[in-house]
Amino acid sequence: MKKHLIFLLINSILYCLPCNAQEVEPSAEVFLEEYSDEFQENFFEALKQRGIENYDKAINLLLICKQIDPKNSVVDHELAKAYLETKQYDAAQQYAIETVNTAPTNKWYLATLVSILEKQGNTIEAIKTGIPYDNIRLRENLATLYYEQRKYEKALNILKGIKNSAITTILMTKIQDSLREQLLITTAKNSNLAVKLAKESPTITYKKNIASLIADKNYIALEKLAAEALEEFPLQPYFYYASGLALNNNGKHEAAIEILEESIDYLLDDDNLANKIYKELANAYNATQNSGKANMYLSKVKSGS
Repeated sequence: MKKHLIFLLINSILYCLPCNAQEVEPSAEVFLEEYSDEFQENFFEALKQRGIENYDKAINLLLICKQIDPKNSVVDHELAKAYLETKQYDAAQQYAIETVNTAPTNKWYLATLVSILEKQGNTIEAIKTGIPYDNIRLRENLATLYYEQRKYEKALNILKGIKNSAITTILMTKIQDSLREQLLITTAKNSNLAVKLAKESPTITYKKNIASLIADKNYIALEKLAAEALEEFPLQPYFYYASGLALNNNGKHEAAIEILEESIDYLLDDDNLANKIYKELANAYNATQNSGKANMYLSKVKSGS
C-alpha cells in the first residue's frame, strides 16, 4: 500500500507541472520509497516549487537531495532542468552531462542536454568527448531528436555514422520522405504547384486513399490496397495498421495479429498510431478468445487517444 500511494503521489505532482516540465516527465518516475523521509520530503517539495516556477528554492531543495544521494541521476536531471530555467547554463550543462553519462540510452536526459546546449548556441557534437558518444542507442536517440525538431540534415549526418538497424532504417526513410516533401514545397512555394507536388508523393497518395476506404468501411478494398502499399513501402507502420484493420474486419484474425505485431517493430514516436495498433491487436486477440493477450495490448494504450 505504501509503495502504491507514493507512486501515485509523485505522478500526481508531475502531472500538475507546466507543459514544458511534462516533456521530460518519465525521467522522474523514481521509486522514492527506497529513500529516507528527508529525501522524499525535499524531493517532493522541490518538484512542487519547480512546478510554481520558484526555481531557486527548488534548486536548494534538490541540492539537499544530492547531498543525501550524490549518485542519483533523477536528482541530477531535475537540477539540470531547474538551472536551465534560471539560465545558469554552465551548471545546467554540468548536471545534464552527468545524467547522460549515467544513463546514455535515456532519451529524456539527452533531450535536456540538447536543449541546454542549443540555448547557448552550441551542439552536442562540440562536447561529445565528455559523453559516451559511441553508444549506438544514444546516437539513434540524438538523430530522433533532430528529426522531431525538423533538423533533417543533422539527423542524417548522425545516422550516416551508425550501422544500419531497424530503427535507423525506419528513421532514415522518414527523414528522406520529409526532405523530399520539404524540397518540393519549397521549390513551388506560394503556388498551386506545391499542392500538386505534395499530392504526388506516393506515400501521401496511399494514405489518403486508405483513409477514405476506412471512413467508408470498405474493408475488402482496403485489404487489397493496404497489401499493395506494404509491397511498395514495407517500412511504413501505418500501412501495417491498415492491413491489420482490414484483415480483422474481414474475419482473418490470425493474419491480422501477425501483421499488426510486425508493425510494432517499425513504430517510431507516434503514440496515436501505436494506440490504434494496440487496440486493433486487442480486438484480434479477443476474437481468437485470447483475453490475456487482448488485455496486455489494451494496457499499452496511452490515455488521451
